Amino acid sequence: MPLTIATWNINSVRLRLPIVERLLSERAPDVLCLQETKCPDELFPHAAFEELGYRHIAISGQKGYHGVATVSRRPIEVVEKRQFCGIPDCRHLATRLSAGGMDILLHNFYVPAGGDEPDPDINPKFRHKLDFVQEMRAIRAEWNVAAASILVGDLNIAPLEHDVWSHKQLLNVVSHTPVETEGFEAMRRDGDWVDLMRQVVPADQKLYTWWSYRARDWSLSDRGRRLDHIWSSPNISARLTGIDILREARGWDKPSDHVPVIARFDIEG
Repeated sequence: MPLTIATWNINSVRLRLPIVERLLSERAPDVLCLQETKCPDELFPHAAFEELGYRHIAISGQKGYHGVATVSRRPIEVVEKRQFCGIPDCRHLATRLSAGGMDILLHNFYVPAGGDEPDPDINPKFRHKLDFVQEMRAIRAEWNVAAASILVGDLNIAPLEHDVWSHKQLLNVVSHTPVETEGFEAMRRDGDWVDLMRQVVPADQKLYTWWSYRARDWSLSDRGRRLDHIWSSPNISARLTGIDILREARGWDKPSDHVPVIARFDIEG
């Protein structure tokens, strides 16, 4: 079986545990990276994951806000929980796993949303977001013949024109402003990361992973954004066999506003 890695901003792992269990039961990815778990480490629902075969669990959480978790059916080793911008807000978790004779370094990120006003001089949340992405430049793809890197998560930026429902109308909306998108893409390229979703879906096609709770009928209006991403080091990008964006999960019971994204690699366990 190929290696499969999923990413999902779940918007509270305990509140939405039933749909996480549904994803794992129906799709059974080897690894699931969650963001916005909103759960302190001591209250993380280990037993539910272990019952489904996900016995290897790495977490970095806090009460009520943020938080990331990586759960796996195969052994993983915690490498780092990096702090960005001097704020201990549980937005990064790096783990290592083995697949196909390779060591794979897996970064799980939750980038700050940035608030509503796209002006760093008057909005400290937006300043934080820009500074966070700038510090992410230090996270480079590490790779050689026996090692690779993968970076996933809710990165809260839709960088390309067709990553949003209306490029023109969202140019001054946080997540798609030029200062965000240009810095984001520069960070990705300089870090030697490959955008795997756009490797599969051409950049001139619409591609979304998030639909607002505010929409009366999210599916009909289809005003989405691609805020969730999967990147890899160049040496395994050619071994990607597909990307699944589970749009239907936006309509599940008590859904997150994000949907799961699953990457499939031709890398045996």
